[in-house]
Amino acid sequence: MKKGKWSLQFTIMILVCGVVALSLFITDILISQTVADTIEKSQTEKAVNVARMAAQTPLVIETLSGSENNQEVQQFTNRIKKSTDVEFVVIIDNNGIRKTHPDPSKIGKKFVGGDEKDVLRGREHISISKGTLGRSLRSFTPVYNSEDNQIGAVVVGISLQKVNEAVLKSRFNIYVGTVFGILTGIAGAILLARYIKKILFGLEPFAIAKVLKERNAILQSVREGIIAVDQSSTITLVNKAALKIFKKAGINENPTGKKVTSYMPDSNLDRILETGKVELDKEQDLKGSVLLVNRVPVFVKDEIVGAVATFRDKTEIHLLAEQLTGVRLYAESLRAQSHEFMNKLHVILGMVHMHYYDQLAAYISDLVDHRENEIGFITKTVKDPVLAGFLIGKLSYAREAGAKLALSSDFQLPEPENAAITHELITIIGNLIDNAIEAVEKRPVKRIELKFDYADDILTIEVHDTGQGISDANLNHILLKGYTTKGEDRGIGLYLVKASLDKLGGDLDISSKEGQETTFVVYIPYKARMM
Repeated sequence: MKKGKWSLQFTIMILVCGVVALSLFITDILISQTVADTIEKSQTEKAVNVARMAAQTPLVIETLSGSENNQEVQQFTNRIKKSTDVEFVVIIDNNGIRKTHPDPSKIGKKFVGGDEKDVLRGREHISISKGTLGRSLRSFTPVYNSEDNQIGAVVVGISLQKVNEAVLKSRFNIYVGTVFGILTGIAGAILLARYIKKILFGLEPFAIAKVLKERNAILQSVREGIIAVDQSSTITLVNKAALKIFKKAGINENPTGKKVTSYMPDSNLDRILETGKVELDKEQDLKGSVLLVNRVPVFVKDEIVGAVATFRDKTEIHLLAEQLTGVRLYAESLRAQSHEFMNKLHVILGMVHMHYYDQLAAYISDLVDHRENEIGFITKTVKDPVLAGFLIGKLSYAREAGAKLALSSDFQLPEPENAAITHELITIIGNLIDNAIEAVEKRPVKRIELKFDYADDILTIEVHDTGQGISDANLNHILLKGYTTKGEDRGIGLYLVKASLDKLGGDLDISSKEGQETTFVVYIPYKARMM
């Protein structure tokens, strides 16, 4: 979010006022329509009731029967008009001739509007029409004599202007309430915005978003585990690195929302909350894993509101040393070749001094043939020059250790599409061969077989040795970091193999007969580089 956008106070004010105005506007529409319908209905019912009452009056019936004076009934209708506050009460005969009218000059004349035809046929009805008194809502009720014969009708009219005035009056009250509600909403929005801004230390939304993104990026990018707690020792934040460390220690629960004293009893973060003192470079045991921890309190306005601990697995130092991009494996291979070459030079130098030229020629010829066979097979089978050079070095290393390393492959292994895979292959093959050489060290038959198979973009690597084998009890744990039966500071090789396989999306199968042999089979997705 860029700087220059609306302020938090203005945004909240607009939002709150908009919501209030919209809700009041919709309410106004609904209520106004309901009020208008109600007023119209009540006025209609009023007109109908007045018309029915007049139609049942003996004076009206007698007037229409011709036995009463029109003057008397005129006075009667005027009284009804005045007492009921209607626009007019008009009595007509079956010919539509007015017997009464608010304007005496209209008496005796034809009823105007054209909507009286239905009532003269005996049907009571409501209509809106324009007459001599203007546009009005009219109620028509037939009048019957004692013989149940229709002798005329009563027409009661209510001015539509009065109806509209009643509706406008009710709407005015709604408008007043709407304006009051909007003003109240503005005041409330301003107070709410100021309160929220105070809580957020005066930061605007764009600044909050920027801080949050930076915070998340930092927390998730660091290699150290980070865990934070609030004043009540409840865990509020844990980054990915911390979760990985917990998982390695066998803790798989999500710690967020839990008490740190129950999740990590030895964290000592509760002590930091009490003392407010910083603790740096302290060791902590986490179910067998030794962590190097820094603990600091979090202050807001000189008040402790929480604490943060950063930590890292101490054994990762050894892991980093082993993971120096395969440099150790390269160096060992080169050292082995150099050592082997120096031994052969010493033999050649001794034969020269002893003048054993015939034997020297045979020895050199044998060396050249053997070297050419090895190098020729590797360079013909393995097209990746880095991997090929590494394998040549491993052959020398195995011979130096007194073991026989046999390479075989029925298919040519092309260069990988992604050059980074070579490093992972060196890590995998190097550690498997090193473990195999150690396994056959005290065996009468010191043979190691390395076999490659490549098909359908899958590389299969099989390493078989004639070593002591692995017991069933150890077979389930040998891939764990630090697990070893060979002494201290070991147990990293197979863990690195597993880590590289996870990175490449590969699989590993292990089969072993205790006291006889062990076979590791690796399956790796491997796309060849297009030539």
